[in-house]
Amino acid sequence: MTQQPRARANGGGPGADVSGLDKRIIEHLQQDGRRPFTQIAAELGVSEAAVRARTNRLIERGILQVVGVTDPLKLGFQQQAMIGVRCQADRLIEVAEVVAAFPEVSYLVVTAGSYDLLVEVVCEDNDALLRFLSDRLRQVDGVRETETFVYLRMVKQTYAWGTR
Repeated sequence: MTQQPRARANGGGPGADVSGLDKRIIEHLQQDGRRPFTQIAAELGVSEAAVRARTNRLIERGILQVVGVTDPLKLGFQQQAMIGVRCQADRLIEVAEVVAAFPEVSYLVVTAGSYDLLVEVVCEDNDALLRFLSDRLRQVDGVRETETFVYLRMVKQTYAWGTR
């Protein structure tokens, strides 16, 4: 009996049956999520119905999300940080779920390495970051240690994975 590759948490295994055409559609939407299907279809040499159906299938399968991405600095949030968290081993997933529910948290992953969790936060200012760390994060039952890496400058942030 051969083992199937384990599916990723996002609903698909490696490649998740994404065709070359699907990837080209995704690439267009990554450049501009508001680009009309008619324009994408014309550029790719396929019908609008094909682009619409494939896009809807990718969304339904959890492979694609079309969202508005904002710049926190331009919205008045002056402080971003990545926080490494060490947890009690038997509470790891519980801690992750509690921390993920905090509104300041924009990204959270369970890791294998020096930290059990990496948590990205977006806060209004230094005082808000301090309150988050001392009054919320460090009060979560099962959090043993934290180390905070304050962002000084964002050099690169991309959402164009897997299409090139």
